[in-house]
Amino acid sequence: MSLLSALLNTWWPVSWMPDAWVLRHRPIPDALWQTTLRKHPFLTWRSPQRLQTLRQLSTVFLARKQFTPLDGLTLTDDMAVAIAAQACLPVQRWGLGPYASFVGVVIRADQVVAQREWMDEAGVVHHHEEVLAGEAQPDGPIMLSWTDVHDGSQRHQGYNVVVHEFAHALDMHNGPEADGCPPLPRDISRTEWLDTLWQGFDAHRDALAHGDPTWLDPYAASAGLVEFFPVVCEAFFTAPHHLQRDHPAVYALLCRYFQESPHEHAPAE
Repeated sequence: MSLLSALLNTWWPVSWMPDAWVLRHRPIPDALWQTTLRKHPFLTWRSPQRLQTLRQLSTVFLARKQFTPLDGLTLTDDMAVAIAAQACLPVQRWGLGPYASFVGVVIRADQVVAQREWMDEAGVVHHHEEVLAGEAQPDGPIMLSWTDVHDGSQRHQGYNVVVHEFAHALDMHNGPEADGCPPLPRDISRTEWLDTLWQGFDAHRDALAHGDPTWLDPYAASAGLVEFFPVVCEAFFTAPHHLQRDHPAVYALLCRYFQESPHEHAPAE
């Protein structure tokens, strides 16, 4: 029986077991973990202690969350562990507490088209379609397009839909609406956080407006800090040298927030 099958077939009892039991009886096999690191090398850009923490969190994540593949997608152990490891990157400092409000992780085969509606100031309701590579709801589930998860390991550094959506979940840990300001540690004030990120957002938006070369995903300027925060999280974990070069203040703030410095372990570019 595969790791994922074992987890799914015993999902309810495993979900109530202590973390120590899960780590002892449902560990991620060494070969599978090494395969995950080889396919997603940015996962290794941290100290051995943090990498061990990431492996343990990923193990517990697999036991606590319910994966649901759709569109005829077959979810393999490789896929599940890859998603779990990337999802746990933003919470290495805190553990899985920020993800406690949801259980479901929905994996679609490809991007989906969502029907949206909004009301303007005159009370007129507008409708439009939005193509989604992922989506995070306050109480779950979190939806991911497997095509984009897979392509994230093949495309340019700085793109990672798993980190993006789980950063939204981290953001919504202090309320149902994402605002780009997650619960902060004591050494970072809300004023410092907002000032630093808004300055980064304004610089990025201005560069796009003037047609200046910019490396950060243009989507970071699409909805204020709501999208700027998860996009810079993607860059922080998968392209730290670029983020440190282009937005040094934002990068330094995220180093304090996540309590790690990926650029110290990432290969020189």
